[in-house]
Amino acid sequence: MDFFDFHHHKKSISFGIYNLDQNDIPSNVSYSIGIHPKAIDIRTLEEQFRWIESNITEKCIAIGECGLDSFADTDLKVQEEVFLRQIRISNELKKPVIIHCVRKFYEVISFKKHAEQPMIIHGFNKKESVAEDLLKNNFYLSFGKAVLYNLSLQNTLKITPLDKIFLETDNEDFDIRDLYLKVSDIKSISVEDLHKQILENLETIKNG
Repeated sequence: MDFFDFHHHKKSISFGIYNLDQNDIPSNVSYSIGIHPKAIDIRTLEEQFRWIESNITEKCIAIGECGLDSFADTDLKVQEEVFLRQIRISNELKKPVIIHCVRKFYEVISFKKHAEQPMIIHGFNKKESVAEDLLKNNFYLSFGKAVLYNLSLQNTLKITPLDKIFLETDNEDFDIRDLYLKVSDIKSISVEDLHKQILENLETIKNG
């Protein structure tokens, strides 16, 4: 059984959403496209946006990863402007947004009012209180490898509704099957039903 990998960086994975590398062109896999906060280049910003707009095909599932990162070199105000522009692209194209967020969750929540499409925090690994605030604001949470060993994150997963969950490998080298097995155990659900629910979640976000 192949398991859906919500966010990954390997073209060899056919069942999932490939994060298209900056200035790459789409191949024959489902992908997301966006400007990562650490990849923002003020000198070529318009060129970066042209790259997004010229590489939207039927295989494009989402806009992203994009968002806010407190460790990025780019000034936060610029990051916010670039993030908002990508939210507006997602609104126009009716595609969900895959969000990269580092220590800026409440700022990201403040941008929800601009979004007409679903927003998904990828690689979520924070405490329950942050998850609760995100869930209250109708965000989805995508969990990765940390669930396998982080007990606090496992507790966060317990309070996250099944219809708000995705699972991903991101850029980690491990078998996503192990993640599905772990989450199915934590959520007391069969791995088959977990996978079915995640595919239903995917359809929900694709349909806005």
